[in-house]
Amino acid sequence: MEAQHSNKATEDSKTKQKDVKGNAAVDAELAKAIMSRHFQPSIIGAETWEGYIFSDLEIRIKESTDVYGAVLWPSAMVLCHFLETNQDKYNLTDKNVIELGAGTGLVTIVASLLGAKVTSTDLPDVLGNLQYNVTRNTKGRCKYIPLVTELTWGQQVDQRFPHATHCFDFILAADVVYAHPYLKELMDTFDYLCQENTKILWAMRFRLDPENSFVDHFQQHFHLEELYDLPSLSIKLYQAWRKDERTKDCQETAAYT
Repeated sequence: MEAQHSNKATEDSKTKQKDVKGNAAVDAELAKAIMSRHFQPSIIGAETWEGYIFSDLEIRIKESTDVYGAVLWPSAMVLCHFLETNQDKYNLTDKNVIELGAGTGLVTIVASLLGAKVTSTDLPDVLGNLQYNVTRNTKGRCKYIPLVTELTWGQQVDQRFPHATHCFDFILAADVVYAHPYLKELMDTFDYLCQENTKILWAMRFRLDPENSFVDHFQQHFHLEELYDLPSLSIKLYQAWRKDERTKDCQETAAYT
């Protein structure tokens, strides 16, 4: 009997090792495919830019190192890769899409190239560089001209995007959760913009504990499903949608009892 238990434990251990190795191989292959979308210009000119290939098109992104939000982080590439390679299930054609914390604009650009009507938002000091990148890479290429506009999380969101006239099919977000003091405002913005039939696609790089706490709080309001887990990049990609209000109320009540 002891021998049987020992053999079973050994088999279970080998199975787990195979699973870990298999997951690591998938992670490495997917991460490699995503990062291969990035290329450096062959000739350095007067203007520096970073190159990306999506929708079989070259996208040139200008970063601004003096503004934190105007630097492109790998989470944006993860989200763009997912959108392009999963068009059968997540078809953006003619869909109303809003991006939060658009930064350099890569996600906005790719979503626009895939046929979406995109509203691209960020803080005022980022908008100049964002508008430049979006215009440069979408002009004459897209069915709909993306709208670049200011949005400060938690401030007058209902006035800027009243439900009577603004209904979004998708909310896109890449690396919007990090060690900043506006996580509550971000949560409130997600909560307001996400209506009954809205899907959130959110790529997140895990760095510090506040990120984990935000995910826990997020799950009180939304159903959350993991789409990608890329340990080599410390990035996860989620999709989320609103919980039934009764379910949410019960969970929030239970949290306080």
